[in-house]
Parts: sequence; C-alpha cells; structure tokens
Amino acid sequence: MYKKNFFSSVKKCVKELNKEGIIIYPTEAVFGLGCDPDSQIAVKKLVSLKNRSINKGFILIAENYNQLKSYIADHELSSSQRDYMLSRWPGPITFIVPTLPQTPIWLTGQFSSLAVRITDHPNVKELCNQFGKPIISTSANISNQNPCRTFKDIKKQFGNTFPVLFGKTYGYENPSEIRNIITGDLIRQG
Repeated sequence: MYKKNFFSSVKKCVKELNKEGIIIYPTEAVFGLGCDPDSQIAVKKLVSLKNRSINKGFILIAENYNQLKSYIADHELSSSQRDYMLSRWPGPITFIVPTLPQTPIWLTGQFSSLAVRITDHPNVKELCNQFGKPIISTSANISNQNPCRTFKDIKKQFGNTFPVLFGKTYGYENPSEIRNIITGDLIRQG
C-alpha cells in the first residue's frame, strides 16, 4: 500500500509541476512548497501564496548535481570547493553558489548567486528524478504561520489545495544549514 500511495503521489505532483502549479513535499525538517523553477508563472503563484518578496531568491532542491548544472556557474568553483560541496551531499546542507547569466532572476532575487541542495530524502529524490530537474524549496507555510511539520498542519493551513508528496519529514528541529561555498561563511546554522 505504501508504494502504491507513494508512486500515485509522485505522478500527481509531477503532473501539477508540469501544469505550472504548486506542490507540497516532505524535507528533512518541515514540509516544503515547490514548483517548476523555470516557470515564472509558477514562481509568481508561490510568491503570492507565501506573501514573500521575490527579492529574497529561492533554494533549488535536486536529486543530483547534474540537475543543477544549468543554473550554476560550475566553472567558477575551484575543485576543492566543488569537492567539499559534493562531500556534504546528499544531505540537509544548502550551498550558495555563483549562477550562470541565464539563471532566471525570479530564482536569484537581488543576488548574483543561488541556493542549492541535493536532498537525501528518498521520496524527494524520486520526485526530482521523475520531474527530470530540480524544484524550488521553501517552507510550507503561509506568512507569519509556523511551517508545516505534519499532514495535520498541511490540512489546517492549505486544506486540499495542493498535491502532497507521500512521506514524512525526518523530524529535524532546524531547517537546513546554509553555507556560502565561495566565502565559506555560515549563513544559517542547521
């Protein structure tokens, strides 16, 4: 039954992503809201839903590093920076990386960089695999409300508005750590 529910939810989520819609999915600490990072329409819906400034930029969450290469300026990373980043993935660490000129401004916001993470959550990995690219990752909550940690929280804040990827969060207390790979600065403690 678990596999049937899971694969059914993946199919529904991928269909919604392809329709420029928003989905909800489990991450390491909380449930996330996601959409197609290449769809300005989908990102505008997400920004409106969260009442969030487009200037903040977003995190991209992916199954593997190759899924991120069309967004980041990999050639600007030293081999030691890349090796360090890859040694920490998959996992709950987000890195700030330089971007390619064609990376959409709705992803970077006011920055010339982008936040990226390779997840170790098997359900999200399968979602990104089936979708064929990364998705946006931002906490599932309406502005000024707590992030959703359970299905009950999702129901309370969003009802049945969005498809939900079947699965649980890992229950981590803190959101993912964020580090700037260029400067080495710790932006957010995990």
